[in-house]
Amino acid sequence: MSKKRRLGRGLAELLAVEPETKQPEPADATGKPDLKIADTPGPVSERESELPADQPQEGDLLELAVDEIQDNPFQPRRIFHEAEIASLAESLKAHDILQPILVRRVKDKYQLISGERRLRAAIKAGWSTIAARLRIADDRLVAELAIVENLQRKDLNPIEKALSFRRYLDEHKCTQEDLAGRLKIDRSTIANLMRLLELPDPVLDAIRNENISAGHARALLPLDNDRQQVVFCTRIQKESLSVRDTEELVQQKILEEDGTPQPTPPRRRTSTVNRQVADLEQELRMALGTKVEIRQSRSGRGRIVIHFSNNGEFERLRKLLHADPATTADRKAG
Repeated sequence: MSKKRRLGRGLAELLAVEPETKQPEPADATGKPDLKIADTPGPVSERESELPADQPQEGDLLELAVDEIQDNPFQPRRIFHEAEIASLAESLKAHDILQPILVRRVKDKYQLISGERRLRAAIKAGWSTIAARLRIADDRLVAELAIVENLQRKDLNPIEKALSFRRYLDEHKCTQEDLAGRLKIDRSTIANLMRLLELPDPVLDAIRNENISAGHARALLPLDNDRQQVVFCTRIQKESLSVRDTEELVQQKILEEDGTPQPTPPRRRTSTVNRQVADLEQELRMALGTKVEIRQSRSGRGRIVIHFSNNGEFERLRKLLHADPATTADRKAG
């Protein structure tokens, strides 16, 4: 396993930042079988992960009892499709396992690093043992490997990914830039997913259940309160609205609340203006890695609102907005 929009010139110079390329978001799955896996111990440091000479060494192929393999405490995936596991179990019965699961040694136990679907399928197939390859890894590396595996296999839904990113940042006290560098993905991918966690629980549930997409959810972020976001979420599902439809309706709602007169025909011009504002909002969000709202009146006047969640986020945005363009370019080139 290996570890694996562009702003207009004037706006880029104003912000002194060149946004990163947005990556496509992986798909997800639903359903979860109730399978018991052994309890997990506390954190393991890099030193504790080293193995004595008389123990199996890194790269060794082992045959381990399935009921003695401890769960991966850093597994970001929380939803497993029961039909997927059943299908994989039948495949194991017919063809055996083609790729061993990956484990590490924690004291006198073995703990799963990757391959939870295979382990669950082996249990469902009635296997008592499973092939496993040993890896030396501390907690931080295990967390990274778990995220990378699921990103590469497109197993996580957007909320699971966002929660796994937030947990990693909290536990390891690092920045989104640090995590992006370690996972070899764009920082904007992390920032855009984590912004979904600002939404209320009913909207998050709709994303998990695939009733709305992450694109729909991002279109709801400029709304002022949870109630409005839930109302729009319900409307998206009832009326089968597209992401573009949702963006335009949200912009119209914002203009109404600002006391801006409702747009009059020709509708085509108004739709174009709303689309331009929505596109500019998206560009700013990707450039700054946080929630940005643009509110513009019919006369052309308006304001840009940049959101931050804590003092650290405020300081990051302050430095970004005040950065020297040449310095920023040098840092990105490095």
